[in-house]
Amino acid sequence: MEQVTTVDNYNGVLQRPLNSGFTATSTTDDVIRGIDLSGKTAIVTGGYAGIGLETVKTFSRAGASVLVPARDRSKAARNLAGIPNVTIEEMDLMNPASIDAFARKFLLTEKPLHLLINNAGIMWVPLQRDARGYESQLATNHLGHFQLTARLWPALKKAEGARVVNVSSYGHQMAPFDFEDPNFENRPYETLLGYGQSKTANNLFAVELDHRGKEVGVRAFSLHPGSVIGTDLGRVAPIELFKQMGTHDADGNLFPEVAQKLKTIPQGAATTVWCATSPQLANLGGVYCENADVAELDRGMINHQYDDPSSLRGVQPYSVAADNAKRLWTFSEELTAVSFAAS
Repeated sequence: MEQVTTVDNYNGVLQRPLNSGFTATSTTDDVIRGIDLSGKTAIVTGGYAGIGLETVKTFSRAGASVLVPARDRSKAARNLAGIPNVTIEEMDLMNPASIDAFARKFLLTEKPLHLLINNAGIMWVPLQRDARGYESQLATNHLGHFQLTARLWPALKKAEGARVVNVSSYGHQMAPFDFEDPNFENRPYETLLGYGQSKTANNLFAVELDHRGKEVGVRAFSLHPGSVIGTDLGRVAPIELFKQMGTHDADGNLFPEVAQKLKTIPQGAATTVWCATSPQLANLGGVYCENADVAELDRGMINHQYDDPSSLRGVQPYSVAADNAKRLWTFSEELTAVSFAAS
């Protein structure tokens, strides 16, 4: 079991770079070098596209057995073909019953779960709701993963040294979590606010999960993968949004000077893999990371420019605040009707 620190990341007290030796250009091969995952079991949601797929490939090469829950099983089968030690199972993060069914099936194997990568996500979608009436970005990006983590908790504890990694985003800076109206029932829907609060929720969930889980050997992290070229994440976004951010020209083409600054998929997945496997984090948890290192707390001193992805960094204090983290935990239990003791 990993050594446990008594310090929580409440209010960002641990948000200081470690000088890990990695940078924005480090790749998954760089951060996994020398790490053996033989005998380890990993689950990667959304592990059949983009940085999730790269994460699966990296874990597989390092010797792990990887389970990929998929809403689109045929797409998953195509994209994961030929990768050893990978199993596909059906699951839809917008469907609570399918989450329970997936977790039940895994628990019946009685295997320990060493790595849970909550990677799947949607972004910039029009207003959509699940069967409960919950806004789709909140339901997919946070509530589904909260329920999945809760249901898999016995297997995470059994690992005696598990890590849960929430793939968040710089997008958390777009919005704090709106506890009064998270599902846009009484306020106009703005897709970036919906996305932003769901990513803030990813960070807060990691803070509180680490606080509650570390005594039983489960550590939690959240991260910004960087601005990555070639993923599916922005596939439904209206081009006007990109124009407003100054990344695309009037014809909807990405400016070449911006494209040169974007990360490749192996670079984008590097921080996920680092959070999941790095011995540098053996006595640390609850932190928000970027560029394969711990991010600094953004106290208003960072000049963010969307046409310069390297400036999109730092973590907002509201997304690691102790009161918000505790409140979100209780709120998530209420919205999902899932009791998650995490002990």
